[in-house]
Amino acid sequence: MEKWKVARIMSNENYLNKIKDLPESVKQFGGLVLILIIIFFSFSILNSMFGGGDELVRKMKLEEERIAQEKKLSELISKLPSGILVTFDDTDHYKLTDEVYEQVCKATKLIPQRAIMGANFLNFRAHEIYTINGNKIDETFVKWDEEKNKCYAGFTVSGDNVGVNESVSVSGEALSFLSTGIDTRVYYIKNF
Repeated sequence: MEKWKVARIMSNENYLNKIKDLPESVKQFGGLVLILIIIFFSFSILNSMFGGGDELVRKMKLEEERIAQEKKLSELISKLPSGILVTFDDTDHYKLTDEVYEQVCKATKLIPQRAIMGANFLNFRAHEIYTINGNKIDETFVKWDEEKNKCYAGFTVSGDNVGVNESVSVSGEALSFLSTGIDTRVYYIKNF
């Protein structure tokens, strides 16, 4: 058994001596190949542990599309005149075409307090809860209805923070918007 160990140690020494006798360029190339194999193996382990693969690529593409859409809508908003934008005739304000109306609706995210108060006056319970809870709004939305070709805006108020276990949602057609040159906001919600 000891002869076997001695033979093996001598055999390993022979391999080391053969490697030492190789030209320097071959040793460097071998070292480079070994480093590349280690790097490739390390990244494959990391990819199997943390890589999202197709899911990550899909999310990145969706984010790129969202950014492109936001940029397009931002360009539209910067071209609109500042002031009140309306969807109906017989007004001195800037009237939106149907196509621009849809684009403005999709670009609008803000509902200012003025529009909320106007819609609240037509919904007594929403106005009451809004007043009780310190003018706190739980959520707002502005969305385009493809079926009706109209823009709808709304909000939800609740009395959770003051012990009133009730919430009221108010929504209606967004008939006009306020353009600031930087963004657009819902100006009037028709909820009757």
